[in-house]
Amino acid sequence: MRVPYQKLKAEFERVLLSIDLPLEKARQCAAIFAANSRDGVYSHGLNRFPAFVQTVKEGLFKPDAEAVMVNNLGAIEQWNGNFGLGMLNANRCMRRAIELAGEYGIGCVAIKNTNHWMRGGTYGLQAADAGFIGICFTNTIANLPPWGGLDPRLGNNPLVIAVPRKGGHILLDMAISQYSVGKLMESKSQNKRLPLPGGYDQEGNLSTDADAILQSKRMLPIGFWKGSGLSLMLDLLATLLSRGKSTSKISEHEKEWGVSQVFICLKTGTEQNERLINEILGYTKSSNPVDGEQVSYPGENMLKTRERNLLEGIPVDEEIWKRVLAM
Repeated sequence: MRVPYQKLKAEFERVLLSIDLPLEKARQCAAIFAANSRDGVYSHGLNRFPAFVQTVKEGLFKPDAEAVMVNNLGAIEQWNGNFGLGMLNANRCMRRAIELAGEYGIGCVAIKNTNHWMRGGTYGLQAADAGFIGICFTNTIANLPPWGGLDPRLGNNPLVIAVPRKGGHILLDMAISQYSVGKLMESKSQNKRLPLPGGYDQEGNLSTDADAILQSKRMLPIGFWKGSGLSLMLDLLATLLSRGKSTSKISEHEKEWGVSQVFICLKTGTEQNERLINEILGYTKSSNPVDGEQVSYPGENMLKTRERNLLEGIPVDEEIWKRVLAM
């Protein structure tokens, strides 16, 4: 089943207004959720929307709260999200990082006491749309075991890097696990096996069964011990730069809230960028493809999915769509 982009966005806005989000905030949140599904990130679009609504109803997110700057260090600023809507806090911080980069060549905004930003790539693309390189990351509740451990002690901390390009921005938006929690939940709901092992089952065997991995809470970090180390470093940087909560403190509660995030913008300011970028991409894509595969750069398939979904409508999980329509 496919639903037009504008219809999806309108339904999201209607539901958010019904739970008393201010009009402008409802519109911004609805646009982000719809854009995520439009770009093929269904796990952080329609599929995540009912959970977001429930979280707002439970009072973990404060719709009326605004992010404020608490410390200025020149090109680096520290902000307090006051437990407001994570998507809007992230948008505000990236906007400020863009402003700082315009003034200093580089801008860094670290925020504490904020909440889930949904798709991190949203804010990388925000920087790239403004002509800047964007880098951002967040810590999370502990949901990933460190290498050599059985118990979750690391956050599945997303890392986003975006590079502006006229022919379509390059966007790396990755979880530190082989598959994000959202992707595992999506595969579970569709009763699909993962193409590659994504973690361990409760007997300690590598598995392509998303449900078994979710039950064991033993997701596989990318690059094994390297992904484990990267997750730890991202948590350290997010916590130290924002003076906010670490994964350890966030995990004291059953549900994730009050996370720490970092938004960095870089101004390159050279007309040679496009030639250099295309040179690198061209060389990468000149590799002979494996049978049935294709060489693509990060974000390339997203652009193709966006084009198709805008033309044909966005594919939706019919059960979740019915739930949204009934809200």
